Amino acid sequence: MNAKKVLVTGATGLIGTKVVEKLLAKGYCVRGMARREKPTYPRGCSTPPEKLWDHPNFEYFQGDVCDYDSVFNAMTGCDFVIHLAAYAKNWSKDKTIFARFNIDAMENVFRAAKAQNIERIVWTSTIVTLGPTRPGVCGDEEMERITDRYFTEYEETKSIAEKKAFEWVEKEHLPLVIVNPTRVFGPGQLSESNAVVDLIRQYCNGTFPFLLNFGRNVGNYVLVDDVAEGHILALEKGRIGQKYILGSENYTLGEFFKTVGEEYGRKRFQFPIYRFIPLSIAIFLKFLAETFGIYPKITPGWIKTFLADWEFSCEKAKRELGYDPVPVREGIRRSIEWLRELKEIH
Repeated sequence: MNAKKVLVTGATGLIGTKVVEKLLAKGYCVRGMARREKPTYPRGCSTPPEKLWDHPNFEYFQGDVCDYDSVFNAMTGCDFVIHLAAYAKNWSKDKTIFARFNIDAMENVFRAAKAQNIERIVWTSTIVTLGPTRPGVCGDEEMERITDRYFTEYEETKSIAEKKAFEWVEKEHLPLVIVNPTRVFGPGQLSESNAVVDLIRQYCNGTFPFLLNFGRNVGNYVLVDDVAEGHILALEKGRIGQKYILGSENYTLGEFFKTVGEEYGRKRFQFPIYRFIPLSIAIFLKFLAETFGIYPKITPGWIKTFLADWEFSCEKAKRELGYDPVPVREGIRRSIEWLRELKEIH
């Protein structure tokens, strides 16, 4: 019996690389799709390219998810699709790029999958489509947004995309399962998508002396390896038309950095600041970006996201998929070990 073939879009990203690695380890054939002519990794990648790209069951496909024909050709001969590709950066001078990558490209994948009778599609949404949670309230997949306001273009376009995804299930009977990762971090790549690891690096090096809003706000954090495993579990066990939160534990920002200090072996002083200070800095950086094209490390939307609570439960994924994430402390420990190996922290 021939192994099933899986198309993975966004195969060179933080999560995509881990998904490819785990699929190959489980005996699947994988076609990895990305825009680059040759698969390349950002700085600090923990998985040597030759370990994946030279695997006999791996095939690299250069293509653009924004182009339907490219998607259709990439999908030809595949049984399953895991659609990870998205535009998740802080800012873009091109204001249409978020909608093109997060909405239009997703529908390209769905149209091609429908045309080719793909057995199952897993689409990567995000926890931010559910919106922030009220203080002291733990949300789940059934939670309705408590606000119509969106902090970022990424949040807005992924929310629109998720609504359209459910329409594809209802109207076109698309065999779709949705996953909603929380704050993903861990060994893998030193890139913008691994922003939490960059915060860990800065804390350990003593270069992040501020504690936003006194560290009160809650977020759900999860190791990237567990998110990758959750994608495969959703592919194998997920119910069509359902979404699954892929997270681990809820920490306030203060608790998170306290744990980083404990695992690093040295507590760094952080000066608690009110929200208006980082917001003012972010507004200035966005002004520079809009005026001079200088890419902003932070934006007002990014700061507002961290100044809200995102407390969520992944019990549904545990119950239905057998999802079993490691504790956040373990993820922090692995991240610090990896950063030490890279000599990124003292």
